[in-house]
Amino acid sequence: MDQKELRLLENQCIQEEPPECMAACPIHLDVRVFVGQMARGAFHEAWKVLRKTMPFPGILGRICDAPCRDHCKRTKAGQAIEIGLLERACVTTSVPKQRILALPKKEKRIAIVGSDLDSLTAAWDLSRKGYGITLFESGEQLGRSLLAMPEAILPRDVVAKEILDLDELGVEIRLNSPIHDKFFLAYLHRGFDALYLGQGDIAELRDEDNGIFACGSSQHGGAGSPVWQAAEGRWAATSMDRYLQKVSLTAGREKDGPYPTKLYTRTDGVIPLPTVQPLDQVQGYTQDEAIREAGRCLQCQCLECVKVCAYLKHFGGYPKKYAREIYNNDSIVMGSRQANKLINSCSLCGLCEAVCPEDFAMQTLCIEARRDMVQKGKMPPSAHEFALLDMAFSNSEQFAMVRHEPGHKASTSVFFPGCQLSASAPAMVKRAYAHLRQIIPGGVGLMLGCCNAPASWAGQEDRFQTEFSGLRDQWISLGRPDIILACSTCYQIFQTYLPEAKIKSLWQVLDEKGLPGDLSVKHGAVPLTVHDPCTTRHEPETQQNVRNLLRRLGQPYEELELGRNHTECCGFGGLMQNANPDLAKTVVQRLSGQSSADYLTYCAGCRDNLAASGKRAVYILDLIFPDTAMPDPGSRKRPGWSLRQENRIRLKDELLNELWREGSRKMADTRADDHEKIILNISPEVQQTLEDRRILIPDIQKVIHHAESTGEALFHPATGHYMTAFKPYKATFWVEYSVSACGFTLHNAYSHRMEVAGKGQP
Repeated sequence: MDQKELRLLENQCIQEEPPECMAACPIHLDVRVFVGQMARGAFHEAWKVLRKTMPFPGILGRICDAPCRDHCKRTKAGQAIEIGLLERACVTTSVPKQRILALPKKEKRIAIVGSDLDSLTAAWDLSRKGYGITLFESGEQLGRSLLAMPEAILPRDVVAKEILDLDELGVEIRLNSPIHDKFFLAYLHRGFDALYLGQGDIAELRDEDNGIFACGSSQHGGAGSPVWQAAEGRWAATSMDRYLQKVSLTAGREKDGPYPTKLYTRTDGVIPLPTVQPLDQVQGYTQDEAIREAGRCLQCQCLECVKVCAYLKHFGGYPKKYAREIYNNDSIVMGSRQANKLINSCSLCGLCEAVCPEDFAMQTLCIEARRDMVQKGKMPPSAHEFALLDMAFSNSEQFAMVRHEPGHKASTSVFFPGCQLSASAPAMVKRAYAHLRQIIPGGVGLMLGCCNAPASWAGQEDRFQTEFSGLRDQWISLGRPDIILACSTCYQIFQTYLPEAKIKSLWQVLDEKGLPGDLSVKHGAVPLTVHDPCTTRHEPETQQNVRNLLRRLGQPYEELELGRNHTECCGFGGLMQNANPDLAKTVVQRLSGQSSADYLTYCAGCRDNLAASGKRAVYILDLIFPDTAMPDPGSRKRPGWSLRQENRIRLKDELLNELWREGSRKMADTRADDHEKIILNISPEVQQTLEDRRILIPDIQKVIHHAESTGEALFHPATGHYMTAFKPYKATFWVEYSVSACGFTLHNAYSHRMEVAGKGQP
């Protein structure tokens, strides 16, 4: 990603756009931060916010007419925040000390005529830039219009004290100046490098009098508005500074004054609250009243994606910030890449894009970063290796196969159940395949294997294309039949990478062709809450097929607030479970907590993840092909990693034996690999440790077999335990075990999935 691409992507995230109140303010006071400080009772901090932007805050804070109020989002749920009264309440508290800082003095001299807010603001801004300023006033005091205001609104001592800051900045003040004399303008024009004529003090000018600037509030509709007057003076000061530095007076000034903002703030569900009315209408809010009024502020921001995504929330930022971090991560030549975890933890589910008003796709950013890391050889092996090994297992002879329907030499359709359903509930695959053979004429073939999504999710695009081409070849060998898919991830992969094939979800086929005839209609069934897999986000037809099936089954159901195109990921997608297991647990727990009812889903990965989190969850085939041995399918536990592989092996073996009569593929013990003869005794606690650490039983067997064969193990005489390590592939496994009468007792195990680069390697 180059800088231009980064900027385009960043601009899609609107979180850093200003709230409407700030964008509408002529001087762009950070209203959101100011009101937030007021709500906390941090009046000194609120003072600092005013000072950062507002000229003469003691004056303007008391008389600001707050045009921002008309743009307050609170009007959609109550009444607008009384920002003007809050400013007044702030500046009537004790004034925190401050140092007035100015740039080094410049040689250029500027004359400013008048002492209304526009002229005073121009003098304030330009003097802080280092210019020599002389302010000319026709009367005996500065701030004539300010001094004319009621004392109760704007005390004269406040005006005098605020204007005194100009003296500290070295502004020369000349009172009783003949500013209306016809020769006075020419005198100023000759004696100064630039001249500003304030509101009400404008003499006749000529489109050739270079260096003369004037107030133009009447052109902006701000006449009589104190904050507009201050803004006019500020804009004039910017123009004069640019004029004297001989740069463009207009470039990059699109946001001078009010401008539209793209910030989106949802107000759905916000409780309407009325304005807090001050008891004293003249003096305004007391501190307590100000705190209560400021507390009504919505603190407008977008964060629509962060609100619904535990991943985005986990890293403490938002997409625009993450885009910068990922760009910087990619730019690192030497040193630690701090954003690797951020990049690899995304589930790639696309919920952020679905809820974003500007369609920011965090998943696109992350997958591109992963691919780039893989190409540069910078992807840590620990991030995805376990899932890639499991994928390789699913594509090996131990599970993968392709066959025409028994007794057929051609197939009009082929069933691809996917690796996760086969690992979770192999019996359901057999029942579904049997039913498909009954309802679809012309032969229904079977393909077992993995769609290779893990390689795609891991950013290993070359490996994915190579592996998927094998699936394409198998499909072609069957005569290009229609493909029936039980897994929505497989559906997404085939739809994208095999567009020439006609694909259908299993749920569409069952909806169109019918359910088993022996199903009894449920009466008085408890409603289930439907969870849509995230890979069906853009498949409304599939989502509806499932709901149609539930109605035919007589199964009442409820919808999640975040369902269908706004459905949440279960933590399985994008290999989140491998890169960030703790975050994946948070994600599925968040999903589990969206409803107290049992869940119904049509993704085996979702069902198993929900079950692992302690949530009762039912897979839709539990209802279509009920197992009499399990009357309560919601209690079915998630199979462990080792058992999932065993289930796939057994499924293939049983299908070959029962349908194709090819006999058992199981080898006799005498022909099995030696490590497979290792008998393990594992307690439930240690078994959970293996699950959490993603360590398979065959790997434990290999390590112990290596230790027993070579004697490479440490013995602890006090415990009688052995400690050994072995590296059968990229992962190094450490195993603590003891010898028992009936095999080996496993006490602990852990692994390192990394490679140590040699000297001189990057």
